Amino acid sequence: MAQYELMYILKPDLGDEQTAADIERFNDMVVRASGTIDKTDKWGRRKLSFDIDGHGEGFYVLVTFQGDGTIANEVTRQLKIQEDVLRSMIVRLDA
Repeated sequence: MAQYELMYILKPDLGDEQTAADIERFNDMVVRASGTIDKTDKWGRRKLSFDIDGHGEGFYVLVTFQGDGTIANEVTRQLKIQEDVLRSMIVRLDA
């Protein structure tokens, strides 16, 4: 199993309950794709380098997880269709 880091930025105007629900839903998405979550870091609201869809800030979340080779493609596909996600990126960590 490979180790991955997933960084995504949520819209800043979601509210605490919706943000927590989204984080839980995205962690469940990784688990459903046969991955295991190692760590979830909530970085909080931060200023973006440039506006994305009219937003100057975003709520950053970093997730470290393990999974097989197909998990990155599936999680990326799922995050792209979520309206609450401004940007996302998955990186495979070298052993």
